[in-house]
Amino acid sequence: MEQTVRVSDTASEDRWPEFAKRAAQLGVGSMLSFQLYVVGDNLGALNLYNREPDAFDDESEHVGLLFASHVAVAMAGAQRNEQLIRAIGTRDLIGQAKGILMERHKLTAEQAFMLLVRASQATHTKLRDIAEQLTTVGQLPIREDAVPGRE
Repeated sequence: MEQTVRVSDTASEDRWPEFAKRAAQLGVGSMLSFQLYVVGDNLGALNLYNREPDAFDDESEHVGLLFASHVAVAMAGAQRNEQLIRAIGTRDLIGQAKGILMERHKLTAEQAFMLLVRASQATHTKLRDIAEQLTTVGQLPIREDAVPGRE
């Protein structure tokens, strides 16, 4: 649910008395806050402040809503892009770790992956972190002779 909050005069605001009192002490006369929201995700808020009371009117709210909507869409897109980049990096890292185990122990790709999963579960460590340790240090945090299919 999208939400917009307008505080016309912090000196007389009674919804959040402590916050409003402190804002007024800092020289804030009025505020306009927009929830940055896209379907299924609350991204934070865009907050506008003015030294004067009653600085924001209906038009300010309308323009602010348009701007906040664009900001929310841009932020959501940037977050998705960042997540995809991270996922690709993780996929590559796990692939490198599998390759190391496949070569080292003559394993299939599935067996190497299962060894990484076992190490992750045994140490309560993210699979990505296990793969990173193997590719940088050269060892798993568990005995590698616990190879799937070779017990």
